[in-house]
Amino acid sequence: MRVTTRGRIDKRHAILNAAFTVFSRKGYSQSCVNEIAAEAGVAKPTVYNHLDSKENLFRHAMTAAAEGAMARNLAAIEGLRDAGGELRGALEELGLQLLLCYANEQSWALRRLLYAEVTQFPDLLDIVLGNGTNRLAEALADRLARLTLTGRLRVTDPAAAAEQFLALLTGPVDIRSRLGTRLLTEPELRDVAENAVSTFLLAFAAEDARATAAT
Repeated sequence: MRVTTRGRIDKRHAILNAAFTVFSRKGYSQSCVNEIAAEAGVAKPTVYNHLDSKENLFRHAMTAAAEGAMARNLAAIEGLRDAGGELRGALEELGLQLLLCYANEQSWALRRLLYAEVTQFPDLLDIVLGNGTNRLAEALADRLARLTLTGRLRVTDPAAAAEQFLALLTGPVDIRSRLGTRLLTEPELRDVAENAVSTFLLAFAAEDARATAAT
């Protein structure tokens, strides 16, 4: 029974991954279930056994891709819990890890599909942008608040500070990558992260840290 259940879960994951690949390549309207089944290496009826329509297949594929990206982002933010060393370095590493997720091919494909199909699937706004972005900002705000309590930052509104930190990261990447039409290298992403952290610390570093940086 466990083997059967595991096999069904694995097959569902394969179908959702294949669906996202096909939708990313051809767009929603130009994709068909036959192509998705072929990409997944299953028969067309198997796809319908798991998800009963192309519309549901699209929703679930988008949701799975968004949840995967969110899990990677949250894992990166969790690293700030153990930021016992130099704060700038910890924030720069966090920024880099967030950007490696934000600027990879799958994340760009996810956003392009969302923007292209938002009028037909408005509920995906909450899944991909709304709830996802909120969870990311809330997790980061929690870490920033904790760093403030220990005297390492000077943040009066952690939610706003988290929002600003994320904007300092993603804004330059959108411009430099020409909205994802040019993939950035890791050194380029690291440069964006370092610049973002420098600006962030000018606003939110504790007084003694700013005084040290100024001397």
